[in-house]
Amino acid sequence: MQRPSIGGRCGLRLAASHASLPLILLLASLAPAIAHGVAEGDKGYIQEISGINLMPFVYLGAKHMMTGYDHLLFLFGVVFFLYRMKHVAIYVSLFALGHSTTMLLGVYLNIGMNAYVIDAIIGLSVVYKALDNMGAYQRWFGVQPNTKAATLIFGLFHGFGLSTKILDYNVAPDGLVPNLLAFNVGVEIGQILALTAILIAMGFWRRTPSFLRHAYTANTIMMTAGFVLIGYQLTGLFVSPI
Repeated sequence: MQRPSIGGRCGLRLAASHASLPLILLLASLAPAIAHGVAEGDKGYIQEISGINLMPFVYLGAKHMMTGYDHLLFLFGVVFFLYRMKHVAIYVSLFALGHSTTMLLGVYLNIGMNAYVIDAIIGLSVVYKALDNMGAYQRWFGVQPNTKAATLIFGLFHGFGLSTKILDYNVAPDGLVPNLLAFNVGVEIGQILALTAILIAMGFWRRTPSFLRHAYTANTIMMTAGFVLIGYQLTGLFVSPI
């Protein structure tokens, strides 16, 4: 099940006055999004401990997802036009399957990825989903991409983003697998908490006439945030020391 396109109905209705809470939240997310990374305090703590430490890793996983505005922006786009919990569960499960798989394998197999490139792709996923919600692909190419497949594929890239951050922790090999599983549990807890807040806000917004009036604007802002993420990461890639 896929959302209705808003391109035809709302393309000319970009009124920005009386912006609703979701729009404000998107604007507020722009600054923290480009600063998303590993907190030095957390990194130092992880480097000092060894053995099985389940609760600290659960906490770090939840914190990482709750403050991972690039991941949350993509989730916001995924659920934007999903009205039934069954459909929300399907798409969120596909996203969780994707990012859990590459996160666990990436760390366990020590697959090093360039953080700037991965984060730029994550920004691209935000742009992709915003354009999808705006009905751009149907207007431009006359086709609708498989949204479930796209959610899973971009979930895989989001997982590499998570694994890159975990590798930056320099986690001790002693107790790595249990700690990694605990981190993943924390990520899913953080995702559920964040998604609950998003769905509650969306539920209130959808009951107002402003939802369709501002839906196109919201996705335009989300697309802009994605381009900001891409530009920031690519700039870091080209100016960072080799």
